[in-house]
Amino acid sequence: MDQSLITRIVEAALMAANQPLTLAQLHGLFSLDDPAPDGSVEQALELLREGCADRGVELVELASGFRFQVKADVHAWVARLWTERQTKYTRATLETLALIAYRQPITRGEIEQVRGVAVNSNIIKALEEREWIRVVGHRDVPGKPALFGTTKAFLDYFGLKRLDELPPLSELKDIGELEPQLQFEPDTGPQAAMSPPVDETNVDDNETQELPVPHGDAETEEDTADATQDDDAEMASSEQTQ
Repeated sequence: MDQSLITRIVEAALMAANQPLTLAQLHGLFSLDDPAPDGSVEQALELLREGCADRGVELVELASGFRFQVKADVHAWVARLWTERQTKYTRATLETLALIAYRQPITRGEIEQVRGVAVNSNIIKALEEREWIRVVGHRDVPGKPALFGTTKAFLDYFGLKRLDELPPLSELKDIGELEPQLQFEPDTGPQAAMSPPVDETNVDDNETQELPVPHGDAETEEDTADATQDDDAEMASSEQTQ
């Protein structure tokens, strides 16, 4: 089997797949009776990556594997093919997600200490349903609180391969106020117990911010509606308690 055919097979598989493909999955395209020569799949990926230099798409490696995605410089035009409405999340949701991403593993109590407000259960539920966060363990303290961390789906959505590819916190303009607080080490002493966090359900947090669709995939109307509904439920809960 020549390299040209192998490259075309790999390209077709990546175009047809609805999710990133791992190197093992790409190798699995070739049978034992007609295997791909050693290194040929990797060479195919490199050829495809180089071939995208002057195209509107690029081949990237994410946490879950390889995929083609729309380049940033043409994304604004291509995005018009997708839903007109961008997903909107409350500031509380974005701050909670940022804390988990940059300080993981982290407990809900530690998030509350940094933000100064109690985390609404709907926020954690929404992030878990999006499969952006998950429980990665439990802190070895009384009560065994759950430790939260991000998932491969989180990295894939934002076009990242590893957590160390996250942008510096100073570049996150929408949640810049959190930057100095992220260096805060939670105080677990008696003084901390005397200053419980404010209940977030009694705080006016109706401000929402748009989270742009990444370059790789468009969100479906159903995805957008579900995510927005979760945040709407959070805000409704806040209003009812006021």
